[in-house]
Amino acid sequence: MKLNKDRYMEHKMPKNATVDQRIAWHLEHFKNCQFRIDIPAKLRVEMEKRGIKIK
Repeated sequence: MKLNKDRYMEHKMPKNATVDQRIAWHLEHFKNCQFRIDIPAKLRVEMEKRGIKIK
């Protein structure tokens, strides 16, 4: 998998991000990048609680 470094550098996770910001960042990242990162388990559980499905 290829890292889209330019996009990644332009769309960094906000400092001290809230749970909502973290979820939004991960969803956008999965939607736009060939590079896939693991979603932290704690955040994945929160997404499941909210009914947010991840491919």
